Amino acid sequence: MSVKEKFVNSFKELNNVYSLVALAMLLALRIIVGIFANSTMAMFGNLIKISINFLPIAVAAILFGPIGASVVGGLGDILSFFINPASGGSYFPGFTINGILTGLILGIFLYKNNATVKSVLISWTINAVFIEVFLSGYWLYFIYGAGNGDTFEIFLLTRAVSEAIKFIPSVFLIYVFGKALKKAVKIKS
Repeated sequence: MSVKEKFVNSFKELNNVYSLVALAMLLALRIIVGIFANSTMAMFGNLIKISINFLPIAVAAILFGPIGASVVGGLGDILSFFINPASGGSYFPGFTINGILTGLILGIFLYKNNATVKSVLISWTINAVFIEVFLSGYWLYFIYGAGNGDTFEIFLLTRAVSEAIKFIPSVFLIYVFGKALKKAVKIKS
């Protein structure tokens, strides 16, 4: 299936009441996980955050494609802040962009592919390098580092360490959930 077909089919998924309800539940799960199931590593100055808030986005990507996954990623970030603003400081739209792009990347590679090892590795690597390391590093530098004399490279390094720590568990979780979803829901290629 081409990328264009994945976007068209993903958009068509939004016409189904089942899909909308499932996406709403995944969005709620993304918000809950974003608020409660994360932790920062103090030894790195609270710049490295370990979380599984990518998992509802990945499930949305597998089941509903790039459109549904980007909705869960983007709205999940926005609603998490408004429901619990004390958890992460002030709202910053850059991280909403990250959530949308994460949904798009995972949706392009995982939708209707049954989350094979290859598709999970490729999608997570692209997301980790370009979104989580470079883009998040830039947002963090923009927010915290530019006025304090910290260099952009420091933020890139901490983001790279964070993604290296999370790489194997994240890929494993997405793969396991993808295989479980394949058994639970008939995913047609």
